[in-house]
Order: sequence, then C-alpha cells, then structure tokens
Amino acid sequence: MELSIRNVQKEFGGFNALHEVSLDIRSGELIALLGPSGSGKTTLLRLIAGLDFPSSGQIFFGEEDASRKSVSERNVGFVFQHYALFRHMTVADNVAFGLKIRPAATRPTRAEIKRRALELLDLVQLSGLAHRYPSQLSGGQRQRVALARALAIEPRVLLLDEPFGALDAQVRRELRRWLREIHDATGHTTVFVTHDQEEALELADRVVVMSQGRIEQVGTADQVYDNPVSPFVYGFIGDSSTLPVRVEQGDVWFEDRSIGLRAPHVPDGEATLYFRPHDVELLDGCGGCIAGTAGVSRRVAGTKRVELAIGGAGHRVEIELPVDHPAATRSRIAFRPRRWKLFPARELAAAPATPLPEPVAA
Repeated sequence: MELSIRNVQKEFGGFNALHEVSLDIRSGELIALLGPSGSGKTTLLRLIAGLDFPSSGQIFFGEEDASRKSVSERNVGFVFQHYALFRHMTVADNVAFGLKIRPAATRPTRAEIKRRALELLDLVQLSGLAHRYPSQLSGGQRQRVALARALAIEPRVLLLDEPFGALDAQVRRELRRWLREIHDATGHTTVFVTHDQEEALELADRVVVMSQGRIEQVGTADQVYDNPVSPFVYGFIGDSSTLPVRVEQGDVWFEDRSIGLRAPHVPDGEATLYFRPHDVELLDGCGGCIAGTAGVSRRVAGTKRVELAIGGAGHRVEIELPVDHPAATRSRIAFRPRRWKLFPARELAAAPATPLPEPVAA
C-alpha cells in the first residue's frame, strides 16, 4: 500500500505541530520517522493512523483520500511503546482480539481466528506461549505479542510508535533484527517512530529526519549520514564537531590561518565547518591544518575520543584517535578533516530549521 502525505499541517490551539509536510512512501517500504522530542514525528504517525486529523492537507492510501477516515476505515495496525495488551486475556486471545470484534459480515469463523492467531504466534516465535497471560511474559515477548496482534487484522499499513522504547539496550538490538526479518517476510508498508538514530539507520529503508514540525531530509541511512543537507541533520545524525570559519576566494580560514581546505563554490564570508570526529587525517605538522591542545579523552569502543582546544578563543572539537595513540593532556595535535561540509552563516541565520541549499563537501 502506497502512502502519500501532501502539504499536511496540524495545529493545536494556535501551535503548529506540523508545517506543510509532504512525503511519499512506497508500497512495502520500511520508513523511520526520526527526530528529537517535539519534532512532530508522533503527530505525523497519528495522522496517518487516523487517531487525529490534519488541519489542512491530505493523506492518501493508494488513490484513496483517507484524510477524514477513521482508524477502522483505514485498516491500519498500530503497535505502541507500552504494548497496550489486555491483561485479563491470554496471549492467543490478545492476538485474536481484532478479528473477534469485526462486524459479523466480515468476521472469520472461530476456527479460522484460532488458526490465524497460532500462525502469527509461530511467526513471532512465541508458539508455545499461547495460553500465558501478559504478566507472565518479558518485555520483549510482550512487544512480539503486540506486533502479532497488529498483523492479525491484515492491515494495509503497519505503524509503530517507539516500539522498543521501554526495553533495555540488549533486547532492543535483538528485536530490531527480528523486526527487519518480520518485515521482509510479510512485506507490509511500515512506518515507525523513533528518537534513536542507531535504530533508524539499522532498520529503515529510508529515514525521515524531522525537526520543529518539518522534514529536514529523507534518504537512506548512507545518504542522511554521509550527505546531510542541513546543520540540524549533521548534528543530529552521528557525532560531529564544528568550527566557525570564513571563506576568502575559495580558501577556508580559521582565525588568522588557512586550514588547507578549498571551497571554491562558496561565497566569501563567515561559515561553519562541520566534520565527523572519526573522519580526520592526523598530521605531523603543516602549513595549512587545524591544530589544538589535547584535553580530556575517553574510550569509545576501539578508539580514543580526544577533546582539543582550538585557537585563541578556546573553541573545542573532538577527534578520534587509535586507542594506543600516545596523545597526552596538553600535547599538540594537528589534523585536517577528510570529509566535511560548510554552511554559510547568512543561510544559517535566515532559515535555521529548514533544509539549506546543497552545501559544499570535500
């Protein structure tokens, strides 16, 4: 089932939660809505579900305008963060609930409902737990039951709101892999909300990065990580360091020195340099580089993350070094970013929350 969100706006008492949002989702695609609290991702999910309605704009399920249709008319499956299972029902009865409450004309037979529930419990690897109650299950098992219940009604679209938010880190990682396998096996068009960038990048076919009620960027994990189109995306996806710089005739300067980077298509003036801490080249010394004094360091997996004080104003950046690098506090380290982007200062001031023109990359 294809979804098309067209110029959707949502207001709550004069507050715009969504600003003219447009998004096309392909049939069978797994989409992540990613952003911080207040970015509008859950509001957009609720509008797709029919739990709320847009103030303006349209939502299409295929060729059908579903903007004012109810949840039942849209036939969506919804999985909540806190499971929302019926505590007085067995696992099998929870899964079968959506089928049992259908109107008589469309309700399957009792035998078909039971067969379908057991089939789905097998799919989510809970086939031996049909007669248990939710209180007898772990958090991960409850979320599997919630997904099986959502799938039981054969939804046109599957929606998940922070589905793993209540689980510990190890269980989250296991369920992410499992959800991707379930999606590939069933082929449902799936939209899930998360604030966890690792979760979004690992799971989704495409990631929709949201901020302040707007879509900042839509793309694959590689696209949003390697080619962020705005300062917000660069800062929100992965780790980044920044320095205030200026461009003079295509050369990038920090304070009183050229740092060996060329930006021939960027107009002269103030800008901000963005780069990833791991994506730097260490130098023994240079006529054009960035150099700073090492401060605190911390272990990050197989590397060492070091904070450097840069320049007279004490700007600070982080770079990654091999864990056995001999850098010590107060030592001098020179480097140059391998991959980087510039965002001109006047563009940042003019439109801080909207996508900027394609910036210059190394």
